Amino acid sequence: ADFDAKKKRKVAEIYQALNSDPIDVAALRRMAISEGGLLTDEIRCKVWPKLLSVNTDDLPPLPGKELREDNKDYQQVLLDVRRSLRRFPPGMPDDQREGLQEELIDIILHVLKRNPQLHYYQGYHDIVVTFLLVVGDRLATALVEKLSTHHLRDFMDPTMDNTKHILNYLMPIIDQVNPEVHDFMQSAEVGTIFALSWLITWFGHVLSDFRHVVRLYDFFLACHPLMPIYFAAVIVLHRQQEVLECECDMASVHHLLSQIPQDLPYESLISKAGDLFVQFPPSELAKEAAQQQAERTAASTFKDFELASVQQRPDTVLRQRFRERLRGEERLRGEERTKSILTKPRTNRFVKLAVMGLTVALGAAALAVVKSALEWAPKFELQIFP
Repeated sequence: ADFDAKKKRKVAEIYQALNSDPIDVAALRRMAISEGGLLTDEIRCKVWPKLLSVNTDDLPPLPGKELREDNKDYQQVLLDVRRSLRRFPPGMPDDQREGLQEELIDIILHVLKRNPQLHYYQGYHDIVVTFLLVVGDRLATALVEKLSTHHLRDFMDPTMDNTKHILNYLMPIIDQVNPEVHDFMQSAEVGTIFALSWLITWFGHVLSDFRHVVRLYDFFLACHPLMPIYFAAVIVLHRQQEVLECECDMASVHHLLSQIPQDLPYESLISKAGDLFVQFPPSELAKEAAQQQAERTAASTFKDFELASVQQRPDTVLRQRFRERLRGEERLRGEERTKSILTKPRTNRFVKLAVMGLTVALGAAALAVVKSALEWAPKFELQIFP
């Protein structure tokens, strides 16, 4: 009964934000991040376009079949889509699934034709199919195009240079939270490739339960483009005991980490990922990630997704929540760990976030607005799905 009451309250808050004039996008972001996300696909159809600043009154026409003629990506897209059977709901009639697969091909080819600067990658279809199943083909086309030129932009370069650099943030995040796990993984020389398919498909390729996939999409759409790598880090940290008990060699640790558990505590991990983003923003980890200035990265185009709420007053409850979190860390990790946290300039960061009108629903995880000037180091290329 309490759960149903909370759900009803949240639905009412979402519709209140949608019906306000202007639409309260900041509130919609908070709803997407906070526990349970956007709750239903019906609500996602209304909110996802707002999170991506897509005008649903001016959607592009459905793409025609002529897109497939002489298209350099068609054969690869066709192969990937044919292999995507498990991404459709079990028990779906074959004719319905086949129809959706045809729509999936057309959406991908349409976005690529309209944006020749974008390059298809294996795994892109795992993201597109999620939007297709939730919002239908026409709206999915518009949302995926916007997403591809913003959050996914780094994955769609001719090479995987920027993708590799995003992966380079994984180990510094882990090192900040658990140096022992970091050092163990470094000794095993496992690298970060185990997280590659997680990152470039927003976990759509590796999670079997569609409910978990769309919950993560709520979270990622409301956040900075680098949030998926923070979520990858919290998955590793969640499994720290398994990692430390593993044989310290590359094959063993890679095998363990690449087999993602399906019973993860998603709400808890989402909250932790948000906290880590605030405590260790990308701008503070850039040196460790071996940065080099590069243009046209997803982070550099994030201005479209920042919250415009600077006029709001600081949220004292948020600061109180942070102080309580520090006290909890003192009990759990000991006085020495707490001192190291307090010596870092984090409190001011929480106050800054509060000034932007962020809620206490996730404590520190009201992160989507952080203005980080990221730097990148392109020097890598590889095939992801052989």
